[in-house]
Amino acid sequence: MTSNKKKARIAGLLYLVVVLTGVFSLAYVPSKVIFWDNPTATFNAIKESETLFRFGIVSGLVCYSFFLILPIALYKLLNPVNEFYAKLMVLLAVISVPISFINIQNKFAVLSLINNSPISNANEQLQNQVMFYLNQYDNGILMVSIFWGLWLFPFGYLVYKSGILPKFFGILLMLGCIGYLINFIGNTLISNYSTFGISQYVSMPSALGEIGICLWLLIMGAKEKPTFI
Repeated sequence: MTSNKKKARIAGLLYLVVVLTGVFSLAYVPSKVIFWDNPTATFNAIKESETLFRFGIVSGLVCYSFFLILPIALYKLLNPVNEFYAKLMVLLAVISVPISFINIQNKFAVLSLINNSPISNANEQLQNQVMFYLNQYDNGILMVSIFWGLWLFPFGYLVYKSGILPKFFGILLMLGCIGYLINFIGNTLISNYSTFGISQYVSMPSALGEIGICLWLLIMGAKEKPTFI
């Protein structure tokens, strides 16, 4: 029978891959090649850094593939706490994966436009097409973020109730769920929501909770027997 510590470290390793590839594809690469208020600069940046853009696509696909396996590993660890919440955690996480894969098609469309351009500085129409697909991709990320948030609530609840992992990670994960939903509603209802600066603050619990629980699982593992305070 596999020990909790081993189950936790397997889950932690999977989580680490998700975190690293996610940060690279969702944050680092866009920060280098996408300038939302400047289509010309964006087109030229992607054209000049096409390899980086392609690595971003591959990294995203690796991230989503591991995110398909991660909740199953967590299920094996946390199922004894509450079977219903464990199944709900897996379901909400897995739903996001096909949406994420389909959304990547927008980046392939961008590559097609870039590669079909005979000149380095494309005309305005082509630049606008590139921005259209990048905006579609961004909208897809916004939609899938619903499930990236929702799965954190049952996950956080299980961590909080488990007795084998620190309770404060569970609290951060559940707050992270709320943060994702606030950002989704804000971005959907308010056109200039990103300028308010609210997003970075409501995103902090999920970032701290997910990175924290990832490292805890990987380094510390989990207790073999629940201890409740």
